This record gives sequence, C-alpha cells and structure tokens, in this order.
Amino acid sequence: MNTELDFRLDDLVPADADSEYAEQQFWSGDLTVLTEHHTAPHGSHSYVVAHDGSVTWGVPGEPQVAAIKVARNLSLNTFTMETIYHATVPFAQNWLIEQGCPPEQMAEVGGGGATPADDLTVRIEAQIRGSGTRYEVIETDTSDYDPGEAWTLTRDSDAVQAPIRLFLQEWDINSHTYTLREGAFVDEDAALRWLDDRSTPLPQPPEHLGGAASLRTRAALARSAGSTEIPKAAPGAHQSATTAPVQPPVQGRLL
Repeated sequence: MNTELDFRLDDLVPADADSEYAEQQFWSGDLTVLTEHHTAPHGSHSYVVAHDGSVTWGVPGEPQVAAIKVARNLSLNTFTMETIYHATVPFAQNWLIEQGCPPEQMAEVGGGGATPADDLTVRIEAQIRGSGTRYEVIETDTSDYDPGEAWTLTRDSDAVQAPIRLFLQEWDINSHTYTLREGAFVDEDAALRWLDDRSTPLPQPPEHLGGAASLRTRAALARSAGSTEIPKAAPGAHQSATTAPVQPPVQGRLL
C-alpha cells in the first residue's frame, strides 16, 4: 500500500461544485493513506481512509481521519468526490462500506501506524466496521496531547438497554499500540459526565454481561442517570484538548 495519496484524477474535471470544493480541501502532503481500494479494471471508483495531519494544527478536538470516495465517469472525463471525517478508523471504514466499498477491502490498515493492543480491540473494530447504519454518531473528540485518545459518542439502534454507546480509543506512545473499548450509558448526559469525571470504570454494555453482573451494570446505569452529585458539563467542557495547558501536539499520534 502506498502511504501517499493519489486521487488518480489526471485529465478529469469535477462534475459539480461540491466535488471541486472537496478536492480543493486536500493537499496530498497532509494525508497519509491508512487503507484504500480502487476498483478494477478501469478504476471507476476509489475508496480511501487517510490521516489528515493538517487537522492537528486546527481546532482542538476535531476528527483527523478522512474517509474519501471518488467516482469517475471515464466517458465524460469527470469525477465526483465525497468525504467525511471521523475520530477513529473503523467508523471511516464503515462509511465507505456503506458507500459501496467491498467490506473485505477495508479490513486491513497499513501505513506503519500503531497496532491494536489486544483481541478485544480487534473485535470492537470489526463490530463497528460491519455495523451498517446501526450507530448514529452524536459527537466526537480527538486529543493529540498526553494521554492521546479519541472517542465517538453514538446512539445504538440495536440496543434494548443503555442505547448511548461510547467508543474510547487510547494510545500507548511507548508501545506504539492502542486499545478501543465500548461503554454503555442510559443517555448522553451520563456519558459526558463519565468523560469529565472518569473516577469509575467505563460501564460495559449489558448485553456483554450475564446474570448478576448484568443486574449490577443495570443498577449502575440507573444511578448514573439519576445522580446529581456531578454537575452537568457545560458545552465543550468535556473536551480535554481545549482545557489542557497549551503544549506542542504529538504528531502522528493516530499513525
């Protein structure tokens, strides 16, 4: 896999204003390809997940993983380009799969980046990648500072209990690995309170537990929803990147 991005748009022109704008937003030097697929034999479509290094120097907390779809009309010499940003790679892969990319072509991530620290991380990534439209993304946050992390707050349409799901990815800069965990909450406020406080373990999804453990988790979720001991966060207060002391970002954290 080539880690430098090539949109393969030689002799093609944008089919519409949105595609022209999307192309102009990217400078190839900012993008590092993490996974890509180009259709054969004529290359009518390209699906790319890339890390956008320019975001590191922009608004703190903004997602850095770009999912890019290019469709070429070779008979008219035109192309369309669509893009969306996510906090973590599996959500970007999920979007591209929903746009028509074969799932098996999105499973491998290269680029010499950080690797999953354990099997649970691998399973959760596969769960997100193949989830279709199950997860509605509510909010995301990315921090390049120590500790480096990215999280995605979602609503799980399949969840009977605790439908708000938090996917928290944390990097270990020393081992060049990362973990991804799923937490379950009864509502958005409970999830944001946990992100601000973090004095308790991330609540596991009830469906992952059995018997007494599941009952204890349900009780904890109920207490979390009704607790008034921790004040509700003001807008933006839970974004650690905006409240931490200013210091140089760690480049390539996502890689």
